[in-house]
Amino acid sequence: MEGEDWIYSEKVKDHFMKPRNFLFGDESQFDANAVGQVGNPICGDQMKMYLKIENNKIVDVRWKTYGCASAIASTSALSELVKGKTLDEALKISAKDIDDYLGNLPKHKFHCSVLGHEALEDAVNKYRFTPEK
Repeated sequence: MEGEDWIYSEKVKDHFMKPRNFLFGDESQFDANAVGQVGNPICGDQMKMYLKIENNKIVDVRWKTYGCASAIASTSALSELVKGKTLDEALKISAKDIDDYLGNLPKHKFHCSVLGHEALEDAVNKYRFTPEK
């Protein structure tokens, strides 16, 4: 916005304007075998993460986020960070790691990186603890 300072890092701006691994269209078109969802009723952000897991490794990931620029950028960054990782490696990626990767979110937006981690954790837990059908 002309005349106003952008309060986000260039990396946050990049992930917001060009989100990676975003799930466009019908969710059933992505062959996920794990789905996690979280929401924050205070700010209204919601995240849904779809994982394709093979041999205990995240081979592909897609997501949808309904929220602000920080929520979108955080989920986009997380999707890049977890791809190719084992489930345990992916779960070790913290909200602080996401924040650091993005060049730091404004303090009042840090909770957006927490939501991304929680959506990942929800998907992995559902994958691990849901009996095969």
